[in-house]
Parts: sequence; structure tokens; C-alpha cells
Amino acid sequence: MQFPEFDPVLFSIGPLDIRWYALAYVAGIVVGWWYAARLAKDNALWQPGKAPVTTIQLDDLILWITLGIILGGRLGYALFYQPQLYAQIFTGADLGERLAVLRLWDGGMSFHGGLIGVSLAIVLFARRNRIRLLSLGDLVAPAVPIGLFFGRIANFINGELWGRETTAPWGVRFCNASIERMYGFCPAGDVARHPSQLYEAGLEGLALFGLLWLAVYKWRLLAKPGYITGLFLFGYGLARATLENFRQPDAGLENLPLGLTMGMMLSIPMMLVGAWLIWRAWSRPPVAA
Repeated sequence: MQFPEFDPVLFSIGPLDIRWYALAYVAGIVVGWWYAARLAKDNALWQPGKAPVTTIQLDDLILWITLGIILGGRLGYALFYQPQLYAQIFTGADLGERLAVLRLWDGGMSFHGGLIGVSLAIVLFARRNRIRLLSLGDLVAPAVPIGLFFGRIANFINGELWGRETTAPWGVRFCNASIERMYGFCPAGDVARHPSQLYEAGLEGLALFGLLWLAVYKWRLLAKPGYITGLFLFGYGLARATLENFRQPDAGLENLPLGLTMGMMLSIPMMLVGAWLIWRAWSRPPVAA
């Protein structure tokens, strides 16, 4: 099927373009904030009967997390997928080229980089406010799939991060007038490809959110610090590594060892850490009052 006539720019205010991708980040942060606030207000979910933060502390944490998402996502993208951007800091012909690593408007954000940035923000916030680190992670983790869902839908609207070639009847030809105006041609070519962005929105977003919802409300696993965080890390890592088989590898990274992709290589450590956290939480008694 032909890619719909989506325009990455929702509307413009003078020279300022309001893009779907930016709105996806805003929606993910705001809705995730609302969901985390609900969890923080329900003390019955937590052991020993009290959430790790107050709603005021959560409001402060959101700023730290937002900076972690933006800086970690961009710097991680440059590190994992475009390392030459760091070299340009020293070799760039002008200031614009030297600061290309920070030019968010050029596109390029990494979930794994954002995860590192958010993790650092949580660690620093927990230490500064003397909050239980694993419980704070358990508060944030259930909200992350919300942002992943919006982000993957925005990837689809942008016609980016498309899948491998396919003969499946739902294959999509990622080419329309907006893409041709942006690049001067259609980078995905005139071939049907897996809509891997939608696969990821479904598995990393909706399915993972549902699993964590069950873990929080049905299985009451917030009483075991680190379990929800571990379940998120393992679940996302498994989903991402699986869906990398349908997603087109990034340019220049098609021939990594053992047939792996960069997404797989970054997800395997997540799965190992997640499995360890699950084992650790399961083998320990609930936190005492």
C-alpha cells in the first residue's frame, strides 16, 4: 500500500514549524507524568504503605527526566549511530558544524541514549532527595511505554525508521509528496516495507504498558523494589531485539558481527540487567516498614 500523505509539520506559526515528532515527546511526557502521579498517590500499592515520592517531588523529577530524555537521546544517537558528529566538534569548519551534535531539529534520537540519560537523572535525583532508588525506578518505568507509543506513531508519520522489504499485503511504500520535498527523493525506495514503526508502537508501547499495568495493579509487584524496573528493561529489550528482524538497519550498520543490529546489541545488556533485577526482587522479602 502507498504511504499516506502525512506531513511531518502539523502547522506553522511564522517561521516556527510545529512537528508531530515534537508533540509526541510532549504528549508522552505529560501523559506519563499524569500516570506516574496516579501511582504516587496510591499508597496501598507500595511497601511499606507509602509511595517513594510526594506529588511535589514528582513534579521536580519530571524536569530532570525531560532533560535526561533530550540530552541522552541526542547524545546517545550521535554516539551509537553517528559518531562522526563528535569528531566535528574539533574538525568542523564553523560553529554550526561543531555544534551539529546538539542540533535536535536535524533529527536523530536514540531510545537507548534517552534511557541512559533518564537513568542518570533518576540516580542523581534519588541521591539528592534520599529516596529509595529502585522504588523511584519502579514509579517511572510503567509510564515509559506511553512515550514509546507516541514516539513510534510519530516515526510512522515522519516516514522514518521503516522496515525491511516485504511481500506481505500490509507492506507500505514509504514515499509521498512530503518526503520527496524533504529529501528530494524517497530514501526508502519504491518498494514495499514492513511498517516496523507500528509493530514497535504495538509491542514496545501498548503490549508492554499492559504487562506493566498487570504487574502493578493485578500482581502488586511494587511491593518488591526493582521488580517493575527489571520487567520493563527485560520486556523492552526482548521486544526491541525481536522487532529488529523487521526493521531496516541504519545506514552503515548493516553488517555487524553475528548478524546483529545496533538495536540488538544495545538491547541485550538491558535484558541481562532486567533479568538480574527481577531475580533480585523475587528472592528478597518485601521492604519492611
